[in-house]
Amino acid sequence: MSFFCITFAPMIQIGTILSIIFKGMLIGIIASAPMGPVGVLCLQRTINKGRWYGFVTGCGAALSDLIYALLTGYGMSFVFDYVSNNIFYLQLFGSILLLLFGIYTFNSNPVKALRAPSGNKGSYLHNFLTAFLVTLSNPLIILLFIGLFARFSFVEQGELVSETVTGYLSIVCGALLWWFVLTRVVSKVRAQFNLRGIWMLNRLIGVIVMIVAVVGLVITCLGESLY
Repeated sequence: MSFFCITFAPMIQIGTILSIIFKGMLIGIIASAPMGPVGVLCLQRTINKGRWYGFVTGCGAALSDLIYALLTGYGMSFVFDYVSNNIFYLQLFGSILLLLFGIYTFNSNPVKALRAPSGNKGSYLHNFLTAFLVTLSNPLIILLFIGLFARFSFVEQGELVSETVTGYLSIVCGALLWWFVLTRVVSKVRAQFNLRGIWMLNRLIGVIVMIVAVVGLVITCLGESLY
């Protein structure tokens, strides 16, 4: 019996870490993907200044997202007993909030946030800091993280420090992966990328977020019915 415990313990730990990484990266991507002010700013800088200016803009947004994710996670950890006792309702709330966010994203028009291009590229640090401050100035992002954390049961009691650090690093990696892929794709097709392209991309993101929310609702309701 002890042999099986020794054999399967590392496998269980690896499975837990992989699950945390997957959830964290998914949260980072979903939080970054909608074309809000920073998303539009990233696209503009990629088109007008070049790919790396756009990516550095995304890095600034990712750092701000990390701060809000930490505030959300540690805030929820203080009321963990309430969270664990009401996990069904919180997951339901998270899925509904995510669905509403997807609908809002689908119906929003990011083109309105476009600004006239500036002839001055500025330094990478300037592009990083402006994106960081723009994202940080929107505390409503916390609501999105609350919904995502509840939906994916991201905050759990008894986590090791290594698991907690892995989780939050995964959120940053997910966000950076999104900005890296987005700026690379836009830089490749920027000659053909127009206002309609931005609008269509935002609608596609909205649909994906809504699908994730609906799947979450179904899983939550089915899980509750089994108990």
